[in-house]
Amino acid sequence: MAKPVGAITRGTTGYNRLRRADRWVVGVHRRVLDGDPLVVDLGYGASHTTTLELFTRLRAVNPAVEVVGIEIDPARVALAKPYERDGLRFALGGFELPVPRPPALVRAFNVLRQYGEAEAWRHWEALCGRLAPGGLLVEGTCSENGRRAVWVGLSQQGPETVTFSARFDAFDKPSDLADRLPKTLIHRNVPGERIHAFLRDFDHAWAVAAPYGVHGLRQRWLRTVGSLAGQWPIPQHPPFGGKARWRLGELTLPWSALAPL
Repeated sequence: MAKPVGAITRGTTGYNRLRRADRWVVGVHRRVLDGDPLVVDLGYGASHTTTLELFTRLRAVNPAVEVVGIEIDPARVALAKPYERDGLRFALGGFELPVPRPPALVRAFNVLRQYGEAEAWRHWEALCGRLAPGGLLVEGTCSENGRRAVWVGLSQQGPETVTFSARFDAFDKPSDLADRLPKTLIHRNVPGERIHAFLRDFDHAWAVAAPYGVHGLRQRWLRTVGSLAGQWPIPQHPPFGGKARWRLGELTLPWSALAPL
């Protein structure tokens, strides 16, 4: 086979690290799991754990889901092979996605951080071009324990949404999530850019909502998001918005609201 496209990452991972993104896929993009979808977990790291968790979660929704974990490191693939089962396999590869048919869903977490911004844009474009019609690419970054995460939802046409997700006790102020921004945004967190203005307003709304903290951090978060919705185009109804999503520590915006200028 041709040499895989990409470079070996550090490969750090852990149990339940990607639970927030998986929950979002099932809750917001349930449609991509219809039929007999192929799902790719790209760059699963030194352990197959998060791929197995993805398989288990998606199979609970649709028993016909097929999951392929792809890693660029042959040693990591060899370690995962004994855990293959019906509907779950592991393969050597990279951004070229060595799978037999276009995937309905690609999850790529903590993969693009080591690349430059221009490279990240190119890999986004390449992955989007390999999706099945109506497919979804979820690309993002999370902390080692998964308690803080930011990801982008992309279709064949490109980026569409940005989601911030965190446990309420995992940050002092919302802008603490800035270190989890995707590569296409993390260097744009400077005055004059939309992402910088949004995080500034997010912190301000969080500070103003401090009195609601006596009722718990969740109530403070709900008040914060409600306030922000008057300044930013935050969806206020399902599937992307509304209290059901916000209560989970999620906040989703259209990509256009935060895209680099």
